[in-house]
Amino acid sequence: MYIPKGFKLPSSAILATTLSLCLASCNEAKVESPSTENEQNASEFSSVPHEIKNHRDAGEQTGHNHVRKVIPSSEALKKLPADGGSDFNRLVFEQSPYLLQHAGNPINWYPWGEEAFAKARKENKPVFLSVGYTTCHWCHVMEHESFEDDEVAALMNKHYVCVKVDREERPDIDNVYMSVTQMMTGRGGWPMTVIMTPEKVPFFSGTYFPKQSMMQLLPHFSGIWANEREQVFKLGEAITTDLAKLSGGQPGGDLNATHLDACYRSLASSYDGVNGGFGRRPKFPTAHNLSFLLRYYDRTGEVKALRMVEKSLEKIRQGGVYDHVGLGIHRYSTDERWFLPHFEKMLYDQALFAIANLECHQITKKEAYAKAAREIFTYVLRDMTDPEGGFYSAEDADSEGEEGKFYVWTTAELEKTLGKEDATLYARIYNFEPDGNFFEEAANRKTGGNIPHLKQRLKDIAHELKQEIDPLKSKLEGIREKLFVARKKRIHPQKDDKILTDWNGLMISAFAKGGRILNDKHYLEAATKAADYCLTTLRRKDGRLLKRSRLGVAGLPAHLEDYAFLIQGLLDLHESAFQHRHLKAAAELTDITLKHFADAENGGLFLTADDGEKLLVRAKEIYDGAIPSGNSVMALNLLRIARITGSKRYEETANKLFAAFSGFAAKSPSGCDVLMTALDFSVGPSLEIVVAGKRGEDATEQLLGAIHSSFLPNKVLLFRPTDDEKPEIANLAPFVQNQGMVNGKSAVYVCRNQACELPVTTVVQLEKTLAKALGKEK
Repeated sequence: MYIPKGFKLPSSAILATTLSLCLASCNEAKVESPSTENEQNASEFSSVPHEIKNHRDAGEQTGHNHVRKVIPSSEALKKLPADGGSDFNRLVFEQSPYLLQHAGNPINWYPWGEEAFAKARKENKPVFLSVGYTTCHWCHVMEHESFEDDEVAALMNKHYVCVKVDREERPDIDNVYMSVTQMMTGRGGWPMTVIMTPEKVPFFSGTYFPKQSMMQLLPHFSGIWANEREQVFKLGEAITTDLAKLSGGQPGGDLNATHLDACYRSLASSYDGVNGGFGRRPKFPTAHNLSFLLRYYDRTGEVKALRMVEKSLEKIRQGGVYDHVGLGIHRYSTDERWFLPHFEKMLYDQALFAIANLECHQITKKEAYAKAAREIFTYVLRDMTDPEGGFYSAEDADSEGEEGKFYVWTTAELEKTLGKEDATLYARIYNFEPDGNFFEEAANRKTGGNIPHLKQRLKDIAHELKQEIDPLKSKLEGIREKLFVARKKRIHPQKDDKILTDWNGLMISAFAKGGRILNDKHYLEAATKAADYCLTTLRRKDGRLLKRSRLGVAGLPAHLEDYAFLIQGLLDLHESAFQHRHLKAAAELTDITLKHFADAENGGLFLTADDGEKLLVRAKEIYDGAIPSGNSVMALNLLRIARITGSKRYEETANKLFAAFSGFAAKSPSGCDVLMTALDFSVGPSLEIVVAGKRGEDATEQLLGAIHSSFLPNKVLLFRPTDDEKPEIANLAPFVQNQGMVNGKSAVYVCRNQACELPVTTVVQLEKTLAKALGKEK
């Protein structure tokens, strides 16, 4: 438990009970302490299996013979009282699929808002805050065990005002109280459980609690609130003071190339040389680690950095953490081998994993990485794309009351679907066992289900089977399609169909890069449609962004990540499609970000806008976990905008951002490896490349193709159409105005700080000029 320096806990009883409850929670869920050098600052784990609910569309039966109440139509909702009536609580009026999951609980849940806190003040009750997300396995477990239980609900309703928060809609709330949870317990995770005063000051925090612990916790802390109020206030004040100290950035001198070396050494020290990836179990893809290593290899020629990337991508792609039937990557592996996944699928993982594969393909030219990226795109376009163009957030791990049921196969199911011969071949290659390979730890037994996974490269398997590799690949693809068709008939896990601006920005980047690197117009079309969706549906008339959209209803103020990730996506899309509206929007959103999020005095960017809701602290985040931090991504955005426009103020702001977090970067460089990616650009050399010509002409497309196929991470790429005397691009990048074709031929201008080499008109000349500009002449 976190004890503020110099502060004495209110009583030994509070300490003893709190510690016992925290230990009960951690032991039950087998939560492991997060690594500051490896995984995100909090995560929820699935090593203890439970029968849990299937949160599908309203009305479906779960594994506990419970039927979820049907959410009323929009017209019927208008007739309900403000508290939801006898069948629902106030969450029934929300848009979040996670909140709607709890709308039929017997608990009087409130969404986060003044109504709940005013009630707590009026009735002199503490607030019970529960934070989670739609596809969170342990959130489902705690809901069934406690939040659907009448006995627990009676205690909660009697002693507390109960508030539910979707962390994906309100990352600001999650950030603040997850920091508290980590301070108080030394670990974090979801569901997050916080008990706090009506003024939002916490005095107890934890993660998952089974019913037995809840039955102790609820009356205990109600009693503490009633009988030891002064001590509660003192504890809350001490927590708030320490929290403020952690939320302001950590300056510590200038950042330079030595910090890139330190980041590499840190990742190398935690690298799993046997299985790929980093750290111990549970293992997360954190593909941005790999993107940094590719840049480090490009900078230094350190072959080990490239080998770490290649092995990690290969092992992840082979493991059960990859969906070998429906494609796409699951959230994480509960073991070191990437075999046993936590089965939910998150949009951001698809985006980051695709980007790492695309970049590795650029460097190595190996088709396997291009294929892996294409498979991710196939999954996202098929299952995660809204007809209007936006991308959905996630798919659940659970169906029919069981985690992973949708994804595993018995040998009998395999033979029924494929016939004996093909089933025998598939079971051999994908390591099926007659009694299943999916092992339940708690029950200490195999379930009978099999998770498809590879233990060898396919070419080695083909050699053992004495078969040619290409016919075997074709055979397996036909089998995969049969299994996919059969699997579609199963009850599908719930899809979280909200469209989040930040995660869409990441996916736009992935599709934009995929379009240009793989020369596939369909990927560019997907990126363009999603970008235009965000710039219309998720943008207000005053130019500012909204957080999410669902079923055509957009709302909630955007946070730093929404701006940072969408700006990045727009910049990447502009380098692929060269539509000026995307670059113009990126520049406009950058200025809005600096106006409303920048810390002008100390550098860096706050998570929330200057006119946003005031929480305990106004946090600044730099840790790059499962998702990069907004500050890290925005640092590179600012450098790219600076190179495009020639405006020094963007680069100066980026340098202040580096300084604001230099202390953290020095202590934990791989904990902010996306910031290190921005630093790599800043250290340079970085280039501005301008292609002047006419789109569609062979010479122009050949030059663009040569640039797109090369790994040139530290560059901005602009296109100057020569059939326009005053092209729109010159409004933002004036230096391109006088750059044109040479003797009627399309030309490329390679520049550093807008000082350009002589233009070149052939691919061979371009390659030589780039090598010279980057100091890589042979």
